[in-house]
Amino acid sequence: MAFQSNAINSQPQVTVTQYTVSSSGLSDWSSNVCDCCEDCGICLCATFVPCILGCKVAQDNGDSCCLPFLPGAMIALRTSIRSRYRIEGSVCDDWVVMACLPLCGLCQMAREQKMRG
Repeated sequence: MAFQSNAINSQPQVTVTQYTVSSSGLSDWSSNVCDCCEDCGICLCATFVPCILGCKVAQDNGDSCCLPFLPGAMIALRTSIRSRYRIEGSVCDDWVVMACLPLCGLCQMAREQKMRG
């Protein structure tokens, strides 16, 4: 009977890969926050029935239609859209836009989804 050795002759090797995200990989919004009239349909919807536009933007982002009715959720939605499309900015920027110009911010998100969709 021959003895067969199952000894480990080498150690597992670890490969470290480093990923660096540079600002050059980020883009800007396709339109400015105050360019509401670039798309009249989106502008009119935001003016007269913003809850419908908010629901559409949330659903197009893969979120619940109820999202726009939750406190602070539109800031999170804007941050999510910015992250998805690799748009430069910060949560603070998102807060300022949605606190000061909520309908303009909503229009900008809808235009971005329409342009990139």
